[in-house]
Amino acid sequence: MTPPKTPDAPPARLSLISRHLAPVYPINTPYAVERLPSTVDTSLLPRIQVREITTTTPKMSQPAHPTLLIPGPIEFDDAVLQSMSHFSESHVSAGFVATFGETLSMLRKLFQTTDPASQPFVLSGSGTLGWDLVAANLIEAGEDVLVLGTGYFSDGFADCLRVYGANVTELKAPVGTKPTLPEIEKALSEKKYKAITVTHVDTSTGVLSELKNLSALVHKVSPDTLIIVDGVCSVACEEIDFDAWGLDGVVTASQKAIGCPAGLSISMFSGRAMKAFENRKSPPSAYFASMKNWTPIMQNYEAKKPSYFATPSPQLVHALHTALSQILAKPVAERFAGHKAASDKIKAAIGALGLKQVAANPDEQAHGMTAIYLPEGVKGAELLPILAKKGVVFAGGIHKEIVTKYIRFGHMGVSVLDPTRGDIERAVKALEEGLAELGYTKS
Repeated sequence: MTPPKTPDAPPARLSLISRHLAPVYPINTPYAVERLPSTVDTSLLPRIQVREITTTTPKMSQPAHPTLLIPGPIEFDDAVLQSMSHFSESHVSAGFVATFGETLSMLRKLFQTTDPASQPFVLSGSGTLGWDLVAANLIEAGEDVLVLGTGYFSDGFADCLRVYGANVTELKAPVGTKPTLPEIEKALSEKKYKAITVTHVDTSTGVLSELKNLSALVHKVSPDTLIIVDGVCSVACEEIDFDAWGLDGVVTASQKAIGCPAGLSISMFSGRAMKAFENRKSPPSAYFASMKNWTPIMQNYEAKKPSYFATPSPQLVHALHTALSQILAKPVAERFAGHKAASDKIKAAIGALGLKQVAANPDEQAHGMTAIYLPEGVKGAELLPILAKKGVVFAGGIHKEIVTKYIRFGHMGVSVLDPTRGDIERAVKALEEGLAELGYTKS
């Protein structure tokens, strides 16, 4: 007997495979962000990426290594590094999209902005990419920018701006200091600037620039000027109140006080900055660093929608998600206070050794690093290897005017917030012993 005919229906597996061959399958771009057309039945597609894994997180033990106490990268928490071992997943899978979306939302809390018009960006790259974002998108060729000069990194920001055609005026201060508010007010009153840039902590000198009063001054004297902050060595260890202080842009990176491995450029821009970008007369002068390409991607990810312009690093984003979750488990004010307390302790110990800081004014001293002048007769090229043998890594000088005269001690993240590690005490002891081995005695 002939069996009854069944309705024409392709086998489930064939049906699923055929969807990848659909002639209307769209390219996933900033302007076409859905992977599957609405005409395709997606009932057989998995909603989340699943892999059989244990439900307990293995306890990670980092290999023995010298304690890294430079101004970034810093020492990383085990849980952050464990996040880097996440299994490979698609950058448009539901699981990763949810993680990335939560990460962007958490950045709003870290920067302290609740304005929905503010826009976070997390891009593959270093902190320097933040300079390009500003220069390529917010400044057009020929527009004037005032750069507050405090060292090597403010000089670098100025150079980046010039590459994109900005007309840069640098208001420089002597090594170890920063421009004063009266000097800044005078400069702003003499010319109309599209933006002013300030390096919150210049890693070459350890100079901390005050933001709250600076921003108030700019809003009073030149209200149309965008206030852009290089926060690479300050975000997550120095107070930044994005909304309350009226900032327009803060650029940073993953490997400093945020405590995540290097490889992510992280930034926040105000609604006013985004409006300035939208009102450009010419297209952005970059491709990868173009806000035109990245803004819809970031907005879609934060809305938990898959999106694509260029491939992000899922593993780094997972690590950033873990780092931010740890940071925001407590009020950010406590984190800032913890860094200040550790910094005060370190600076007192340095003073007790008879050493001077590059940033001489206590009000201008960073809380996540300290730049230390070497005693007469002691060379950094001799001291740093001795410290390394004692299990502590400091950084050499980088400011061209004093490069051989000082060293840099980074104290951010778990090294100062987890007292059980003993990183700071070990570093101070190593410094004292290393100087003694080179014949230094406090006068």
